[in-house]
Amino acid sequence: MRALPSQLLDGRMRIVWMASGALKALVAVAVIMGAYAVVSFNGIVPPSWVLPTLIALAVVAVIVYAVAYPMLKYRFWRYEVAENDLDIVQGVVWRTRTVIPFVRVQNTDTVQGPILRILGLASVTVATAAGSHVIPGLAFDAADALRDRIAEQARLAQEDV
Repeated sequence: MRALPSQLLDGRMRIVWMASGALKALVAVAVIMGAYAVVSFNGIVPPSWVLPTLIALAVVAVIVYAVAYPMLKYRFWRYEVAENDLDIVQGVVWRTRTVIPFVRVQNTDTVQGPILRILGLASVTVATAAGSHVIPGLAFDAADALRDRIAEQARLAQEDV
């Protein structure tokens, strides 16, 4: 069995995932607290334990989505460019390993949204006939170099066929 890939994402990707997780958690908290407010203002008096329980759940949601999960996601996200393929491992609960033979690669792109641009990061997208695969959160120069390396390996693999 082949060893796990050795390349990690840029550490700044944790910041992106933490911000995203915090936003998701805050939306969930707002919805739950909004529902509580609607129920309370309509004359229904919830039991005294409901509000403290909702607050505790909100705190747990923020900790999990904004801190714990992004750290674990970063820890388990790996990739490696081998001689004949690209190997990607990702997932916290359900781990997925994707091996993409270079002969199947159709094109490669770098993508940089506004948050990634602010942090100097970019994602590399590798497209095959079966779909596309993304390596998120690489330093911009590293993403460009990886994109070019995969494209070159794909070109060489196509020449061999």
